[in-house]
Amino acid sequence: MEEKHPTVYILASQRNGTLYIGVTSDPLKRIWQHRNDVVEGFTQRYGVHQLVYYELHGSMDAAITREKQLKRWNRVWKLKLIEERNPDWRDLWDEIAA
Repeated sequence: MEEKHPTVYILASQRNGTLYIGVTSDPLKRIWQHRNDVVEGFTQRYGVHQLVYYELHGSMDAAITREKQLKRWNRVWKLKLIEERNPDWRDLWDEIAA
């Protein structure tokens, strides 16, 4: 059986650009889909492909709760969260794909 990795993630179009917050149990597959415009939607429409932040959780319930919390945050708080862990806004794809 495939191992699950409950993950909350933030994608950006560029530094301080458009943000997208998502949750998944398969971060490699889901973020790859965003990066390659496999599924029509927000990230495809606005070119939001750069993984700038992610959190691993012990369960999908915890990840979903956190995703909902982050989506309610104002933009300044979201930018601060990203910059605390990723001040250079590096694309973290290689970090999770390794």
